[in-house]
Amino acid sequence: MRGTRTFKIVANICRLILACTFILSGFTKVIDPWGTALKVSEYLSIYGMEWLDPAAMTFSIWLCGAELMMGCMLLFKVRIRLISIFAVLSMTFFTVLTLLSATVLPVEDCGCFGDALRLTPWETFAKNVVLLPMALVVWWRYRPDKVFAFKPMEIVLTCTFFCLSMYLGYYCYIHLPLIDFLPYKVGVNIHEAMQAPDEAPDESETVLVYRNRATGEEREFSLEDPEWQDDTKWEWVDTRTTSDVPSVRPLVSEFALRDAAGRDATLEVITRPGRVYMLCVTDFERQSKRCTRRMAELVERARSEGAWVVCLTPDLLHGAMTHDFGTGGVPCYNIDASTMKTMLRAECGLVTLDDGTITAKQNCRDIRP
Repeated sequence: MRGTRTFKIVANICRLILACTFILSGFTKVIDPWGTALKVSEYLSIYGMEWLDPAAMTFSIWLCGAELMMGCMLLFKVRIRLISIFAVLSMTFFTVLTLLSATVLPVEDCGCFGDALRLTPWETFAKNVVLLPMALVVWWRYRPDKVFAFKPMEIVLTCTFFCLSMYLGYYCYIHLPLIDFLPYKVGVNIHEAMQAPDEAPDESETVLVYRNRATGEEREFSLEDPEWQDDTKWEWVDTRTTSDVPSVRPLVSEFALRDAAGRDATLEVITRPGRVYMLCVTDFERQSKRCTRRMAELVERARSEGAWVVCLTPDLLHGAMTHDFGTGGVPCYNIDASTMKTMLRAECGLVTLDDGTITAKQNCRDIRP
């Protein structure tokens, strides 16, 4: 059967479908290593492997880069015998994993296509059930080939695909995702996006799912319940809505800023006319001196151009209403950690608003005075 023309055509079709799926899946995740690392951490927490969490970022870049590399090698038929074995093993592993995620230890989103395309565990399981036989067909088609007999050109292409895939993940880690699939992308007006669409009463409900950091227990909150805003106790897992309202609205509606006295400053910041620089800092103690210096230079530049600068952080303010980066204090507000991670995929960075619309986002490394 392996030698029949029909079977070869079928095997080639399966190879191309697998290659495109791996490339799409790997690319959408490797360009957002921070988001992928969050999903990896979620799986590690679910399966009781929190001790591996410090390696979540490295694993996310490696895993997604390898997936992208495997798709490219399938597409160009580079060492196809060896790659077909990896394809069968990976599809078998992820089919079992998604089945467990849909039944025994359910998760809301598998994260197999990052934030570009959100699938439920059952949808992902169905996808894997279709792709697994295709991987077996490709493996069977090239089973007679030698596994490790690399030709010189195959060695060059393998090294090229590996280096490009890993560098892409590293580049997006030290900067920002090449493509922003998240709600707070450039061009979004936060205040307008927060406004609820016209709906009939009781037609929809937004539910926030958070996990207790101490016990691991998940709990659902309504938007009106302030308890989920305690980032020291609760970790964001998912946001669900019961209607067909676009998912961007419930996520953006979580945007909230409070000063050290507990005063809501959300509208004051996002509806301010003109330019507003929002300096985002995850942890003041871990912030590098170079990043602090760049932010200080930005504060000086903002003052010269008449722009307003604020500091956003999930870190405890301890009663401080301002934070001094070295050139005088700027207003400082608390923001939910998950909201900031959704808005800016970096430990520290800058989000620029012009009349409430996001016009630029930068990792701290890319801030220039």
